[in-house]
Amino acid sequence: MGLSFRGEFNQKVDGKGRMSIPADFRVVLADGDPRSPENPLPRMVVLHGPHLKNCLHAYTIEAMEEIEEGIKALPRGSEARKRASRMILGKSWDTEVDKDGRIVLPQRLRQQIGLTGEATMAAMGDFFEIWNAETYAEVEAAEAAAMEEEFDGDFDPLSLIYPPGSE
Repeated sequence: MGLSFRGEFNQKVDGKGRMSIPADFRVVLADGDPRSPENPLPRMVVLHGPHLKNCLHAYTIEAMEEIEEGIKALPRGSEARKRASRMILGKSWDTEVDKDGRIVLPQRLRQQIGLTGEATMAAMGDFFEIWNAETYAEVEAAEAAAMEEEFDGDFDPLSLIYPPGSE
């Protein structure tokens, strides 16, 4: 098992769509790129599409290869394989982190998530999400309020991993 994405970072996005990928995330991207360390510029795959709602997902090359293997395991010609191919392979964009640690996010992807000014990159373990910072703050606040209400203010996120009685 390779390295995991951890943490949450805010980065400026300029008018051309250039944004820095946090150094911690670049290490994970390099670890998950079979061309590394011979090629010092790590590649990544950005998944987009309406099914992701307000964010983009960024995967290492190896993580995307695992996803592709899952799609290839579906019966050829099946509706499931067609849907998965269209929604995942058809909605993915390959890019490389430049020598300054940045990517240029295409305008159509920025528009999809309403990204202007500042992005939040939130770790999800084997991938990270890219959000408009304001949208992310709103979604995160709503999720925190829902958890607080559901658990009467006494919530431990580890309870999501180890439900009572399962240890």
